[in-house]
Amino acid sequence: MGRILAIDFGEKRIGLAQTDEMKLIASPLETVSSKDIFKYLSNYFKTENIDSIVIGEPKTLDNKPARITEKIIAFKNSLNRMCKKPIYMIDERFTSRIAIKSLVDMNIKKHKRRDKSLVDKISATLILQSFLDRQKNKL
Repeated sequence: MGRILAIDFGEKRIGLAQTDEMKLIASPLETVSSKDIFKYLSNYFKTENIDSIVIGEPKTLDNKPARITEKIIAFKNSLNRMCKKPIYMIDERFTSRIAIKSLVDMNIKKHKRRDKSLVDKISATLILQSFLDRQKNKL
């Protein structure tokens, strides 16, 4: 069985998370510079068995595409040409806020909560967990 990879796309950094091979648990993986993402993913796909990919799709409060959506679609299309795996888009509204709140709840020090790369990894994990929860509800 392969893993599911989750991507929290950003113009500067991209947060990544993955499941275990049984697809039960979402865990933070890495935060990668946007300019280095395809090189990172190329190496990652060589070492990991990935069944599918989930990308966070930001929307406004009135359920319209966010400003960055066009860039995410372009990224998704490039990724699809690169890996030929199923790619799912999932609403990611509020994941960054929830990630920061989770860090506060875990008593993570304020200076560590300012680390955007940590927030990006946690956001990707939340996106992935949301996807897993929806898949379980379909069964």
